[in-house]
Amino acid sequence: MPKKHPTEVRERAVRMTLDRLKDYPSMWAACRDLAPKLNIGAETLRKWVTPLGATSPPMRR
Repeated sequence: MPKKHPTEVRERAVRMTLDRLKDYPSMWAACRDLAPKLNIGAETLRKWVTPLGATSPPMRR
């Protein structure tokens, strides 16, 4: 059965991911790196962030 995360945890995780998105080549890379630090799954974090219209940052050249 899936674990229910408190609203505060979700808000903090999403805020942290969006704040640091520019430091990663993609949103998935950010989620994979940050999720274990927040004690949540990377896919869970991605699902929380994606509905907010977050996209991957422009590719660096």
